[in-house]
Amino acid sequence: MDHLLHPTWLYTLSVFSAVSAATHYNCNSPLVSILPQSSFQSSSQSSISYAAHNAKLNRRDGAGGWSPMVTDEEPWLQVDLRDRKEVTAVATQGRYNSLDWVTRYLLLYSDTGQAWKQYRQEDGIWRFVGNVNSEAVVQNKLSQSVRTRFLRFVPLDWNPSGWLGLRVEVYGCSFKSDVADFDGRSSLLYRFNQKSMSTVKDVISLRFKSRQAEGVLLHGEGQRGDYITLELHRGKLALYLNLDDTRLRFSSSRVAVTVGSLLDDQHWHSVIIERFNKQVNLTMDSQTQHFQTKGEGDSLEVDYELSFGGIPLPGKPGTFLRKNFHGCIENLYYNGINIIDLAKRHKPQIYSVGNVTFFCSWPQVVACTFLSSSSSFLTLPAATPSAIMAGFSVQFQFTTWNPDGLLLSVQLSPESWRLELQISNSRLLLTLHNSGQQRSEATAGHRVNDGLWHSVSLDTRSLQITLTLDNEPASIIEKWEQLEDKGSFYFGGCPTAGCQNPTLAFQGCIRLIFINSQLVNLNHVQQRLFGNYNELQFDICNIRDRCLPNLCEHGGRCWQSWSSFSCDCSGTSYSGATCHKSIYESSCMAYKLIGSSSGFYSIDTDGSGPLGPAEVYCNMTEERVWTVLTHNITAPVRVQGSSLQKPHIMKLNYSTSAEQVRAIIMGSEQCQQEMVYNCRKSRLFNTKDGRPLSWWLDLRGERRSYWGGFQPGVQQCSCSLEENCINLNYFCNCDADIDSWANDTGVLSYKDHLPVSHVVIGDTNRTGSEAVYQIGPLRCYGDKSMWNAASFYQESSVLRFPTRQAELAADISFYFKTSVSSGVFLESEGHKDFIRVELSSPSVVTFSFDVGNGPAVLAVKSQLALNDRQWHYVKVERNVKEASLQVDQLPLRVLEAPVDGHHRLRLNNQLFVGASPSQQRGFLGCIRTLTVNGVIYDLEERAKRVPGVSSGCPGYCSSYNSLCHNRGRCIERSRGYTCDCSQSAYGGPTCKEEVSVTFDKESSVTFTFQEPFSVMQNRSSQASNVNRESSSRAREDIAFSFITSQSPAMLLTVSSFGQQYIAVTLARNGTLQIWYHMQKHRNPDMFSPIRSSLADGRLHQIRIHRDGKNLYVQIDQDIHRKYTMSSDAEPILIRSLTLGKVIKGDNFQDEVVQAGSKGFIGCLSSVQFNHVAPLKAALLNRGSSLVTVQGPVVQSNCGALADSITSHNLRDQAATTNKEQYGIVTKNDVAVIAGVVTAVVFITICILAVVTHLLYRWSQRRNRSTKEKVHRHSMEMGNGTEIHLHNSLRDKMKEYYI
Repeated sequence: MDHLLHPTWLYTLSVFSAVSAATHYNCNSPLVSILPQSSFQSSSQSSISYAAHNAKLNRRDGAGGWSPMVTDEEPWLQVDLRDRKEVTAVATQGRYNSLDWVTRYLLLYSDTGQAWKQYRQEDGIWRFVGNVNSEAVVQNKLSQSVRTRFLRFVPLDWNPSGWLGLRVEVYGCSFKSDVADFDGRSSLLYRFNQKSMSTVKDVISLRFKSRQAEGVLLHGEGQRGDYITLELHRGKLALYLNLDDTRLRFSSSRVAVTVGSLLDDQHWHSVIIERFNKQVNLTMDSQTQHFQTKGEGDSLEVDYELSFGGIPLPGKPGTFLRKNFHGCIENLYYNGINIIDLAKRHKPQIYSVGNVTFFCSWPQVVACTFLSSSSSFLTLPAATPSAIMAGFSVQFQFTTWNPDGLLLSVQLSPESWRLELQISNSRLLLTLHNSGQQRSEATAGHRVNDGLWHSVSLDTRSLQITLTLDNEPASIIEKWEQLEDKGSFYFGGCPTAGCQNPTLAFQGCIRLIFINSQLVNLNHVQQRLFGNYNELQFDICNIRDRCLPNLCEHGGRCWQSWSSFSCDCSGTSYSGATCHKSIYESSCMAYKLIGSSSGFYSIDTDGSGPLGPAEVYCNMTEERVWTVLTHNITAPVRVQGSSLQKPHIMKLNYSTSAEQVRAIIMGSEQCQQEMVYNCRKSRLFNTKDGRPLSWWLDLRGERRSYWGGFQPGVQQCSCSLEENCINLNYFCNCDADIDSWANDTGVLSYKDHLPVSHVVIGDTNRTGSEAVYQIGPLRCYGDKSMWNAASFYQESSVLRFPTRQAELAADISFYFKTSVSSGVFLESEGHKDFIRVELSSPSVVTFSFDVGNGPAVLAVKSQLALNDRQWHYVKVERNVKEASLQVDQLPLRVLEAPVDGHHRLRLNNQLFVGASPSQQRGFLGCIRTLTVNGVIYDLEERAKRVPGVSSGCPGYCSSYNSLCHNRGRCIERSRGYTCDCSQSAYGGPTCKEEVSVTFDKESSVTFTFQEPFSVMQNRSSQASNVNRESSSRAREDIAFSFITSQSPAMLLTVSSFGQQYIAVTLARNGTLQIWYHMQKHRNPDMFSPIRSSLADGRLHQIRIHRDGKNLYVQIDQDIHRKYTMSSDAEPILIRSLTLGKVIKGDNFQDEVVQAGSKGFIGCLSSVQFNHVAPLKAALLNRGSSLVTVQGPVVQSNCGALADSITSHNLRDQAATTNKEQYGIVTKNDVAVIAGVVTAVVFITICILAVVTHLLYRWSQRRNRSTKEKVHRHSMEMGNGTEIHLHNSLRDKMKEYYI
């Protein structure tokens, strides 16, 4: 949790900052209007009347502003402020009385007019909004002021009916600047007046620009273990701070707090360290980290001195422990003391080590940016060769985020040879090859795509080629003959002629290019004086750290390329483009509704919220679904010798955090916890004054003295409520204080006080006194949110809720049912931004929003009408990477976000539910389970206070009871309801009856998907051509039950057109094996969850769920496993799913081939693959081209068969025992008897099924007026055939031979 500074200290800090940092409250003076003509430059000008010096705001000089030549491909206007100024705003205007104005532009700034930096606003936006006519002034305030001398306006778009015209103004002020230049071998020491300095609060502020990625800015330490170090490390700013902890002083594992990135960019950065006791704020530019220091003290004690620029060794001036700083520091203040000013005035407190100068000398280092990964290149001619040695040498520096790209290509003489230097898999790869088969390679470096500057040297001036990266040992390629360059060097990529890119072109920055030891003047290249280039940006390195700040949620790891970023959600329990959505259901009830059985599950009560998943046990064997949370004290606890002065105290630790426990309780209808207390001469209350002698604490640590079964606030037990205490003079059995054992047991059920966190026993210190207690697990049932609903029956009615902060990521989900053709479900607005979800037509749900990049719309169209008075599910999500819309089980629609667009959704109005204030199109119908970013909105409570809206929703399907099971969908009818089991692997009136088939070794059922089927998501047309990199996450859900005694065996295979497969097999020893082969050129992943054999003739239930790289396996009810796969790739266009024997397969491993050839002998039941029930579809759609059945397939009942096998095994065991005793039963006898028994059982099951069917139909005719109507279940297949399942399990068994 972030810690804030003390308010009094913040006031002191603000006063200090105003004085020391020269903050100007009125820093908005115009700076351009007073400048001379010489302060203006431009890329070109149409004529002298359109010159750059005419570009002053509201002036009509010359032609009324600046306009470049029409042929200028890269126009820009530059302003020299004559000195470094603090700039707070810029303004633009078109050319006077014309059709020439700029609509969008970039703003660059520089201290020297050579090395430029692009200004980015708060959320990374680099484009400024310009004008819409020639006269109106548009001012853009800078979210963070900049201190600079030169500004460059770079037009991007202009009036399409005119041309580019510009007048500008810059607003800001002067500021005080004290600068010190450190040459990498120098430092400043600030010495205290006393031996040590001890402070409880500190403020240190400075600005710096660095020439390297490493270097100490500040250091101080004390003898008792205190220290403070501020340094650059790998281009990031790291602060080490410890208060009075000697262990950390000598530890090599010091923990740093880091901010910033790419800080070796040779531009100014500001730093403020604010400390009050242990609370610290570290601010770098606009990024702030709040943290608490290590150590036991509150004060920082530093001995003798603070050093700036390095850490000198004691007694050895100029010698440093760590790499010292190389660059400039400006306005360095330590607790209000201007350190540089003291040094400039040669005050005795300051001691200078090495050469510290008081002006910022800066080399003219010019970089260029390669913008495109396909078409950028820089062609340079060879420099004059060395007269001493043949060959050539090339040196340069580069930086990039991309793991692949061509850096340099040279055509050699003899003509067939070529030398290529590229980044391949994040390493440097040097290749020498010819048109024949001769090829030599050398590699260097590791993770050279880390965003830091790397130096490369390539030398061919001997009979070997030497490659050197940074300070690493050289890599060498031996040559067969002397090779010469043939005219040109191609950097970053290749033009259409001259060379070919072996991989992607380079995307990044290059600077300091030397060819044969001669520096290349990139300014001359830009002016086309020599060389050639394409898709390059000069005078600037436009690299950007897209992982700072990290926009991946819930601990997701950020990976980036030059133009985008992606999130690795492995191990986070979340998925999606930014790890926003939980992979777990929100409650045990939700698991039951998708067909799960009792077992341990992870539930995420707040979905995409901050709490994370909690592991619970879901008991689904009763009518109610119970969520069970266990604790660490499960056995009875015996207590003796405790008193009020020395009580027995037991702490209960639950299987999940206190916040998660509270969320589960608040989301449940009812919770309870049993408390068993057995006593002998151990009272609960003092019988004289009523003081409690024993009590318990709730989750908040508050003391509770009532006991199980009674109401809060009254010191009594359940026997008092039931009036059956053993002594009616007391309210608890134990208070009778008898020598024999008594019992006070009851159930605590007041939710606000649950669960029990501590038990305190204080009356077992007398002779013969003793107590034994046991606290049961916390048990809760019901999901309050699932049926929290409101009915809207007036179009003008609306429910208003406060808007939640969801700038970077928001997800909204709900259910609706209606009979009207259109209406707005919900809407919220900001100044310009908005978000809206609506039913735009009877079959179309629309999600529209605007975050500043213009309105965006996603729509999902259903083949069936959505205003059918049935419940439909809607979920929308928007994050910085994409927006998505899901309706029921229809394909997910996704729209990619612009790479460099606005990120933040800024809403300042209320969330309107049921209507749109802007469009006045209200919704008529029901909405339930409205969730925003994991928070459930209480529609029922809010509806009580709003006319035209009522709490709840009428209808049979709007109840807390699960009327339809195993993914079955409840359908409202005019009289009652029916269950649509088309998405379920089960059948029957309520989707509870299993669909089973018995296979033999030649049997197989193959379901062919009519269209190539993707388990992931269909993309909207707007996003179809966008490369999503690694943000897509594959997802499969597989469930089935089986009985077999055969091994090896093939249970299930899924094949794709991309030669990928998923297989579930039994190995030779009967163990379950799960195979995933998602990448053709790599070995498949194989997981074996348990060592015991499942070929044991018993019924086993298997559930497999994959999300990305995470694989979750459940076997029966008690075995749960989680695995991490080698790839999160999804199957490319699924072709078919096969149950049983597989004759051939694509790229199958030998073990899979062997299992496939053996087939499956036994019973398969209730097979589900995602939202498809292939076994059920195959049975009910015989004759379809989508279904292929081979060998005998017998409709069966695995559950009944399992019972019969169990009974048969018991008889077998008895027979075996009898044989051992009497030796009169042979193996053949056992086989015959077993066959007869199995046949009898099988025939009996058939007869019972027919009789049950007849009885059921007779009772159905007599009970047509009951609420639950039995319906014929249908499943829509790809060919439009409706498959009827009802009564199919009760028909007589049929055997099909094809």
